[in-house]
Amino acid sequence: MGNTDSKIDFRVAVVQLTSRSQQIESNDESFWDQFWSDRISSVQDIFALVPAAEIRALREELPSNLAILCNKLVDRLQIAADNSCQTQRDQTAAINCVRLLTRLLPYIFEEPEWRGFFWSDIPTGQQQTTSNGEYVNKPPLAERLLRTLADLLFCPDFTVSSKKKKGPDNPEDINTIDSCEYIWEAGVGFSQSPVHTPSNDRNRTEILKLLLVSELHSHSNKWLTYFTSGHNRQTLPLFTSLINIVFSYDPVGYLPYNYLLFTDTREPLVEVAAQLLCITLDHNSSMLTDQVSSSTINQMVTGDDCPNLFVNYLSRIHRDDDFNVLLRGFCRLLNNPLIQTYLPGSCKKIGFYQELLILFWKFCDRNKKFLYYVLKSSEVLDVLVPILYFLNDARSDTSKTGLMHIGVFILLLLSGERNFGVRLNKPYVTRVPMDIPVFTGTHADLLIIVFHKIIVSAHQRLQPLYDCLLTIIVNISPYLKTLSMVSSNASLVYSIIRKRQVFFALSNLATDTQTISKLSTKPSISISSTKSSPDKSDNKQNIFQNNSKSNIEEGSLLQKEQIKTAGGINNAMITTLAETPYAICGINTKDERRILLFTKETYWKKHSKTIHKMTERTLAASPNMDDHQRVRSDGDNETSANLTQSSSPTSQHGGTISNTSQLSDSGIWSPTSQWVQSWKSKLPLQTITRLLQVLVPQVEKICMDRGLTDESEIIKFLQHGTLVGLLPVPHPILIRKYQPNSGTVMWFRTYMWGVIYLRNVDPPIWYDTDVKLFEIQRV
Repeated sequence: MGNTDSKIDFRVAVVQLTSRSQQIESNDESFWDQFWSDRISSVQDIFALVPAAEIRALREELPSNLAILCNKLVDRLQIAADNSCQTQRDQTAAINCVRLLTRLLPYIFEEPEWRGFFWSDIPTGQQQTTSNGEYVNKPPLAERLLRTLADLLFCPDFTVSSKKKKGPDNPEDINTIDSCEYIWEAGVGFSQSPVHTPSNDRNRTEILKLLLVSELHSHSNKWLTYFTSGHNRQTLPLFTSLINIVFSYDPVGYLPYNYLLFTDTREPLVEVAAQLLCITLDHNSSMLTDQVSSSTINQMVTGDDCPNLFVNYLSRIHRDDDFNVLLRGFCRLLNNPLIQTYLPGSCKKIGFYQELLILFWKFCDRNKKFLYYVLKSSEVLDVLVPILYFLNDARSDTSKTGLMHIGVFILLLLSGERNFGVRLNKPYVTRVPMDIPVFTGTHADLLIIVFHKIIVSAHQRLQPLYDCLLTIIVNISPYLKTLSMVSSNASLVYSIIRKRQVFFALSNLATDTQTISKLSTKPSISISSTKSSPDKSDNKQNIFQNNSKSNIEEGSLLQKEQIKTAGGINNAMITTLAETPYAICGINTKDERRILLFTKETYWKKHSKTIHKMTERTLAASPNMDDHQRVRSDGDNETSANLTQSSSPTSQHGGTISNTSQLSDSGIWSPTSQWVQSWKSKLPLQTITRLLQVLVPQVEKICMDRGLTDESEIIKFLQHGTLVGLLPVPHPILIRKYQPNSGTVMWFRTYMWGVIYLRNVDPPIWYDTDVKLFEIQRV
């Protein structure tokens, strides 16, 4: 009953504050004390008793009352911090001020005129005076708030455990203690594990959520600039605490169903800590994207002179022990949603894996030493498997398009390094619950099979990612030793090419240099591997035979369908076909029958810029190749890429028409053997042809001499044979590496804020608000 009465009193104070007839004086301390008294016990009460409509009304009709309230809340927080929150009254007042500011700030930031309020000077009439009548100069409200919140995160017996005995003679002063001794958890740069106190975790969570709200106001970046600069004396212990609290978290524990038996106060803290890390590590990129070119972004934000101390500290981590803590934390948390036990639901599943993927990208991007440590460690596969799991699970869900993009971007970044391709040869033993064909093979097989599922069964919004997926396969292919029957099946390459609609633009297939370059994946596996694999040799022949047959079969089938529908195609079908990126449509007009060829020229120009901006083509390190060979191979590659751009005339509809194609008497295009040879000659079949010329006679001779009918003997023969000296000299390995650019930086920022916005539902901080999470600038 008493708790209900206290809530009523608090509600009455809110009504009085928003009442038009009452002007509250700033020196009425008894009235203002009602807002941070012990009448409110949870943040949910604040959100229920302070409606959004009344906050907006207070902002529009009584701005002076709102300004005084904000100043009073920050002043009370500062008083509690100066007193080190030694009493229960100070602790209750501090946490209630934090909750009320968390409720008010999103609505204050809605109005552009109020965005500079926290950084403006206090009017002369509202400044505090000393006993001599002189005005006290105070820094802007935002600086005082951020400094106070940072100090409160290391306040003994409030957010950290005290290291001294409490008493009136030796209290710990928050202004004199060394905060580095009060880091929240052991891990990077700190070896002592403090006592876990649930109340401290709850207070940390409340304060970090207020920091999230304040730093969302990224239009001028003043909040983040001050918070991540040297003006904040807690940057180093706070950065270390956030990292250690995230990567030391173990949601499973030692007892089944522990999350049902005990309240886990650590998970909300870990989630908001990960979100705050994402924001602070992204700060400098958001400042520089509008000022410098993409080629200098990576150099300016990762050096030791970076003004963002969070980015600076991250780039300076170099010890293997620290990298081991980070990598094991990533592996443990990312694999948590994949855990399968005999007791259903016995393990707790985390929900902040998207924040972890963002952090993994930031860590690899900001600290190249960490990236190389991940690549040389066998645990990189423990990062790969959950990413493939998330990609496979989200491929059909349009609401998880962002998750698909960041997963593919991470794999694209990793595939640019040799060690990643070599690690993929490790056998895949652990079975993760995914709807993919059962296979026995390596992690490379798993990657290719998942990519195949994405390309075949994903929704159309993921089409811009197809070239990223193919680029990843091309990057890793020179390092793969073997492929399983499932992943090397001819239908894989065929379905990839079909999904890119190459066979629907039959007359333009010869000029599709992108697809032809992707087809070089299979031969590069044969050349780079010294082991002979019967799976590869058989399936390579099937791939190109099936492709050649399917070209003519689909062309004939398409011709029959066009003849049937040539008499009357309604406007709806014409519209549908015209909206297709490129397709062949037969249209019957009054005067003549003609063929309209919708090619992919315009479509490809639109989408190819993305992958070329994100990647750069480089030569992998090879001890047998000198600088002259590297330059020559680069020139040859560029020449081959542009070889066919001018080989075919351009039609009036924007497409290219092969000289070897022909029209039938009815005016409908049909494939010919000359047309097949025109593009087949450009395919990299030399390696496969050489392989078949050597192996086929040997296998036939063994079968005739021994009368073999069982393929197991033939497989044994092929496994113990060698192709060394028979295959052509391996060409220089060309890989595409990720290149930082303003476009991807902007995408990561928007995706990050979208995740943070959707994840903060308890309490619903930004629900029913008009805050702009990010701005889209037209170039």
